[in-house]
Amino acid sequence: MNGFQKRAKEKKIQILEAALELLNTNVGEGNVTMEMIAKHANVGKATIFKYFGNKENLIHEVYKHFLGEMGKTAKQIMAENKSFEETLIAMTKNKIAYLDKISKEFYLDMMQYLTEKGEDGLSVMMQQYAQESFGMMLDLFHRGRKEGKIDLKYSDEFLLLYFQALVEGISSPQVYEKIVPYTEEWTEMLIKGIAPNKRE
Repeated sequence: MNGFQKRAKEKKIQILEAALELLNTNVGEGNVTMEMIAKHANVGKATIFKYFGNKENLIHEVYKHFLGEMGKTAKQIMAENKSFEETLIAMTKNKIAYLDKISKEFYLDMMQYLTEKGEDGLSVMMQQYAQESFGMMLDLFHRGRKEGKIDLKYSDEFLLLYFQALVEGISSPQVYEKIVPYTEEWTEMLIKGIAPNKRE
C-alpha cells in the first residue's frame, strides 16, 4: 500500500468512525445528515461522496466496519491459543463489550440491515458474517474436543445451531444489558452443557 492509498484508507476510517458515533448518539439514521458527518469527521461533504457515493452506502459501510472490528478482535482472541474455556469466556466478553458500545436503536437498525434479503431471498451480509463466525466457532469446538471439554456425541452442525441460538438470545437488547455482570456464569453453564458426562 502506497502513501496515497494509506491516507485514503485512514480518511475512510475517520469518516466511518465519525458516522458511527453520530448514528449511535443521534438515534436513528434519519436524524443524521451528511453535513453532520462531514463536520464531525472534519472533512468536506465532497470527500464523503467521493469515498461512499451516497448516505445509504455510507451507513451500510458503517455497519460492515463495526462488525469487521468485532470480528478482528475475535480473531485475535482465537490466535492467542488459550484453553477452550478461556477462549469462550473472552469471545463472549468481546461480543458483549461491542454490543455495550452501541445504542439499542443503532443495534436494531444494524440488524434490520443485516437481515435484509437480496434478490435471491438471502441476506448476503448475514451470510458473510455467519461464515466467518462459524469458521471460528468450528475451530473452537475442535479445540474443545481435543481438550476433552466437549462431548463427542455432539456434531459440529448441532453445536453451531446451539451456539447460534444462544448468541442470538444474548444479542437481544433486553437480554445483553442484563447479562453483562453474568458473563462468566453464562459461559460456565454453556461449557457444562456440552461437556462429556463424567459418570463414576
